[in-house]
Amino acid sequence: MVYSSRQWQTEYRETRDIPILLDPTLLRAARQIYHRYYEVHPDIPQRPVGVAIDKFTHRGKLIFRQKPILLPQECFVPFSQIETEMY
Repeated sequence: MVYSSRQWQTEYRETRDIPILLDPTLLRAARQIYHRYYEVHPDIPQRPVGVAIDKFTHRGKLIFRQKPILLPQECFVPFSQIETEMY
């Protein structure tokens, strides 16, 4: 499930312990965004909460706050989904 900006605040609390299934292309794009960030900033120890990604352009940014604010065309990919395939 991909969270839109309207659904995020209400459903995050209910689903944070439940595995979330995402669109594979969005998940792949989120991983690439995270890997690029980590390559440029390997010394920053703070782990992101996830990635806010545009559903149409697949451009995104790392989110470090617990309650991200998303634009209507954005969705949130939690870091738990990103790291699942990394290890």
